[in-house]
Formats: sequence, structure tokens, C-alpha cells
Amino acid sequence: MGSLRTRAQSMKPIEALLAVFQGPHQPLVFTTRPVPTELGIREVLVSLDLATICGSDLHTIDGRRTEPFPSVLGHEAVGRILALGPGRPDLRVGERVTWSIADSCGCCPACTDWDLPQKCARLFKYGHAPLAELPALSGCYATHLLLRGGTSVVRVPDSLADAVVAPANCALATMVAATESRPSHCHTAVIQGAGLLGLYACALLHRAGVSRVIVTDVDPRRLELVRRFGGEPALESALTLTAAGTADLVIEAAGAPAVVKEGLDLLRPGGQYTWVGMVHPHSALDLTGESIIRKCLRIQGVHNYAPRHLREGVRFLHAHATHFPWEQLVSPPFALQDLNRAFAEARAGKWARVSVRPDPRS
Repeated sequence: MGSLRTRAQSMKPIEALLAVFQGPHQPLVFTTRPVPTELGIREVLVSLDLATICGSDLHTIDGRRTEPFPSVLGHEAVGRILALGPGRPDLRVGERVTWSIADSCGCCPACTDWDLPQKCARLFKYGHAPLAELPALSGCYATHLLLRGGTSVVRVPDSLADAVVAPANCALATMVAATESRPSHCHTAVIQGAGLLGLYACALLHRAGVSRVIVTDVDPRRLELVRRFGGEPALESALTLTAAGTADLVIEAAGAPAVVKEGLDLLRPGGQYTWVGMVHPHSALDLTGESIIRKCLRIQGVHNYAPRHLREGVRFLHAHATHFPWEQLVSPPFALQDLNRAFAEARAGKWARVSVRPDPRS
């Protein structure tokens, strides 16, 4: 065991505070777990500074998504390294970091041949593990998180506020992956959905040189920031701003199958349709193969991301820190102990993300 684990330097016994998901429609309860004083190869112990509530966590709490329980939810966060296991010479205690949403083995075909480490045969996702599964410090609605050895860890510039960085390791990195591939002639793009995914995609495409980025949504409140992120808002339908058959790229970020018909109509021959939001079982589609074949369309599904997309996301935030109103996307922080109230605030839909600030006790 001595060859596999190392005692964390200068570590005193610490109790981590965890918010425990007990099942759909149940209030979160709080418990403590000891923070490990010995770390395995490449493990990283993080003291969490800020977490944000992803829509998937809200869906889990409200019973629209199935996750194991009891568990600690939460996967969007930023923190500082408290201790390091052996094999991480590139990192230092005290550094401010974010990390990939998933831990991958690095050996299976998905990791080595397919360029899809997010589909690793032995995938572990933070905020999705039963509390009984070790390590217990596996979700971000807590004061501490233990990162496994196959997790990509990315340094965060101190110039970026916690609220700007926290959602990067889910929504932003996913949209970096979704916008990485697009038609060689891409002048007009339509994004269906003006939530955080849609606004990130808008900023990424605008800065990539796409001439027109149209963003649709059924909620006028969600369209209020679109122009600030380089896009043109369209209530309900993009056909009010552009004609059918004129879009080079359409990105579905609404999670609603009803938008697909318009997306197909909007695309020009040879256009690309990227689906990101419909990650739920209620996504059956009413379409014909002919509607895709005759227009020579390319359909792409994107789920999560590879480590390079997270690195690029953090670089993008740093490079464009003053170009977009990032801080307006995230609420003032709730205390971790007020997480139930934070979820109620997330349901209200005022903010693209609601934030939670743990108070690590050391």
C-alpha cells in the first residue's frame, strides 16, 4: 500500500460537509465524511470554492432524470488543490483549478482509438456516483472533492472570477466540443435554445467568425442577453429572421424534439445539424430519412467532451474575459447549507446558473 498511496503533506484531520440527495422530490440533507489523509497515484484533493447548479441536477432533484441515491450531486465547480498523490508533477498544492466532468481509464478503445474518452469503458462521472461507492467525496455540492487519477485537471487564471469559471467544466466545454466541427463554409448559424449552452455557443461561433448567429427560444427572458453574446434573438422561430434553406449550421440546445422539424427546414443542402440538448428519453423524433438524405445533411450528436475541450474553454474565457458579460449568467452565491433554497432559485429561471459557495472547515 505504501507504494500506491502517499500521505498528504501537512494534512490535519478534516471533516468534509456533503449535501446528500435522498431521492426525487426529497430535500437534501447534510452529513460529514473524513477527508482522506493518504492519496493514491495521480489523485488530487480539492477544496471547493464555488459550484453551480446544472440543469441536469435540477432535473434529477425534480424526478425528470434518474440518478442513484443517496449520492452527492454537482459537477460544475472550481477550487484549489489541497493535496496531491504521486504522479502529478505538473500540479502544485494551492493552485486554482477546474477538472473534467469524467474520469477515464486511458486504455480502452474509446480513450485510445475513438477520441471519445467521455465514453470510456470504465467511466466515472463526478456528481453521479452512489454515496456508498468510494470515494464518498465525488460530488461538488460539498466542501471537498477527491479527483481520481484519470481526471484531467486544468489550471485557472486568478484573473477569472469563480462564477465565470465554475460552469466551464460542463456547459462551456460541451459547447466547445459541439462547435469544433462545422461546415467549411459557415456564414449563418442558428442555435435553438438560449440557456447557458446556447449563449456559450453564440459567443464561440461569433468569435470564430460566423457572420450571423441567430438564437431562438420560447421564453423572452432567456433572449435578453443574446445580443451581448454576439447573436440575434428570435422569439420561438428563426424563420422570422432568415429564410428556410439558408442556415449552414443549426445547433439544438433546447432539449425539445419539437424544434427539430424547423432545424431541418432551416438548413441548406450540405448543412450540419448538431444535437446537444435532447439527452433524455422523451426525445422521440417524427421525421423521415428522406428529409436528411435529399439535402445531404450531416447530423451530429454531442455528449460531454474530451479534456482538450475543457482546456480550450478555459483559454477562451481568459482570452475573452472582457468581451462578454459572463458574470451576468450566474447568481450571487448561496451558502452550501442553503442548497435547498438555491435549487428553488434555479427553478425560478431568473439565472442561467445559480451558484453555491461551500465554506471548507480546515
